[in-house]
Order: sequence, then C-alpha cells, then structure tokens
Amino acid sequence: MLTHNVLWIFTILYGLFSAMISVTAIELKPDGYYVSPGENIQDAIELAAKNPTNKTVKVLAGTYQPRAKRQALIWLNRAHSGVRVEAVGEVTLTAANPAVATKPNRSFPAVVNHVVYFGEGVQSNTVLKGFRITGANAYVTEKFMKQIEPDETVPKNSFFVTDGGGIKIFGRSYPVLEDLEVVDNYTTPCGAGVSVQHQGFNTNFVVMRNCVFRNNRAQVTGAAVDLLAGSAAHLINCLFVENASNLGEDIVAKKAGEPQFTNSGVLTIFQDSLAIVENCTFTGNRNAVDDLGGMSKYLSSIFHQNTVVIGLPGERYELDLMKGGVVKGCIINGRIFDPLNVVSATQNVLNGGAPEFDTNFVPRAKSYEGVGYRPTAAR
Repeated sequence: MLTHNVLWIFTILYGLFSAMISVTAIELKPDGYYVSPGENIQDAIELAAKNPTNKTVKVLAGTYQPRAKRQALIWLNRAHSGVRVEAVGEVTLTAANPAVATKPNRSFPAVVNHVVYFGEGVQSNTVLKGFRITGANAYVTEKFMKQIEPDETVPKNSFFVTDGGGIKIFGRSYPVLEDLEVVDNYTTPCGAGVSVQHQGFNTNFVVMRNCVFRNNRAQVTGAAVDLLAGSAAHLINCLFVENASNLGEDIVAKKAGEPQFTNSGVLTIFQDSLAIVENCTFTGNRNAVDDLGGMSKYLSSIFHQNTVVIGLPGERYELDLMKGGVVKGCIINGRIFDPLNVVSATQNVLNGGAPEFDTNFVPRAKSYEGVGYRPTAAR
C-alpha cells in the first residue's frame, strides 16, 4: 500500500513539475512571449492574456500539433481578448497528430475539431498573423467544450463543433486574421477553412486580410469560408483557389426535412449575413460565391473560371446573388446567377479575357491592374 501511495504522489508531482517546465520554458522578451517547437503555444497565450502591457506571442518556425484529443489546438476567448499571436518564419499549425489519432477513423490523423478557435468576447485588437493552418479532417468531439468557451450564455448548436476545421469564430468575436495560408482542410458539413458563427451579433466584422485559401473541402457549404446566419466578415486581398464544396449529401438538411444545399460556393453567405469582399481573386474553385443575404459588397475583385468538375452535379458559376447586393469594379469571367440584375456591365467588366496569372496568381494582363489579389511580402 505504501509503495502504491508513493508512486501515486510521484506521478502527481511529476505532472505538476512537467506543466511548470512547459510554462516557464517560454521566454519573455520586450516584444513578446517566444514559443519554440516542442513548447505549448496555449501556455504563452495564457501568459500574454494576464500581462497588462505585453500581449504578443511570437511562435518560432516549425510545426505545432495537438498533444491530445480536444476541441482546438489553440483557443482565444474573452479572457484572451487583445492577444496577438504571430508567426516568426514558416510556422504550421495543424489539427493532425498520427501518434494520438485513432485508426481507422475517417478523421485520421486529425485530433481536434478546430485548429484555432476564437470565442465570445474577442475584440478586433486580437490578431492571428502569418501561419499555415492545415490538417482538419472532420474530427468531432463534444468534450472539453467549456475549456475553449467558458461563456455559456450564447447557445451552441451542432455547427459549433463540426464547422470551422481550420478556424472557428463564434459569438461576439471579431478577430483579425492576417497573412494566413489556410490549406488542405476538410469538414462535414461546412466551413472547412473558416466558419464564422456570430448568431446575429454581427454589428462588427471579422477581418481576413492577405489570406490564401487553397484546397479546402466541405461536404456541404463554404469550403473556404462559411458565414452562418447572422454573421459578418470583411475580406481584403485574399486568394481562393482549388477549393470545393458539395462533395456529398447535405445530411443536416435531410434530417431536418429541408431543401438540401447541392451547389454552393466556396464562400457561402447565409441569410442575414454580409461580407465585404475587396480586391480578392477566385479562380479554379468549384463555384466562387453564393450569397443568400443580399447585403454584401464585391469590390475590385476577380472571378475567373470557377468551373472545377467535382462533387455533386450542377451548373458552375462565379456569383449566385439570390437577393442582390453591390458588385462594383470587378472582372467576372463565367456564369452569373443574378435575378435582381445588380451586376452592372458598366460598373464591372464581364468576360474580360484571360488574366494570364503567374505562379502567385497575379494577373499579368494590363486590363487587370488594380483588381484582385496581390501577394504581400509576408506571403
């Protein structure tokens, strides 16, 4: 009995000592808390949240993966509002950890619902910058929910855990996502890259600036970005390429006895939601944008041949504006569904010819100057 008790006490003390080492190994410099590969980014986020003057976390080059199955690799809620998490060099945040994942689950090797979670109470001085976000593969757990979202006043539905494989943004949450590459994520049903679920608290915008969304896949809607009902986002200088929605049956609508989504865009905007899409490029996707809100603005953007044949059948399109919106200064090469005739041929260029994209999807054709995405030094 004595031996058993000694071992038990030793195990507890070892666990506490390991946790202390994990926290104290993170170095605080004048410009922020520095995290190296093998250290826990969340530990640094917690330290920065408690620091009244230095709220920056710098993550050094490498790949960071979950150490256990849970809701998210890293999370920021009201307690972390104002924290800046920045990559230094090439940093990958992934949902995958083959050593922890269970075979032969369909979600293998992912072990978290979301790579990054932003929750209730996160204000616009909260920033995620410079990362590669990847590895989501429709892993779902409902455990540890209170860990990432302690505010239980905002009701959650199934989309809270299923959507937003790369990044989930929930409730009154308005972070800035900057210089990100959101790539190779899969979810079912929706929002493989980014899912915004403001639930009507859309008086402010999530800002996505200088981001690349590539090769994200969703069984139903919004493979790259999904704005669930009552949400808002401002997308500035972003690239959408090789993303695809509607890879399978809309199981949510089927269970509810509602019409199924079978031909969505890789940017899907639901009812009572709005997006400002400014200087963005959509090309080589399975459709570009479907908008059920009618309040969005599409400015100085390129929509070019989003005609990938994959997933469920349906006519490919660049814009599907069921309830209208504003479209100005855009170059659109492909089919438009525009029942209210809001896409003016005098304010936009329709069938403007080949953009002659280079390897970074910068158009070389002179007629495309000042329109669409341009990579920044950080990308």
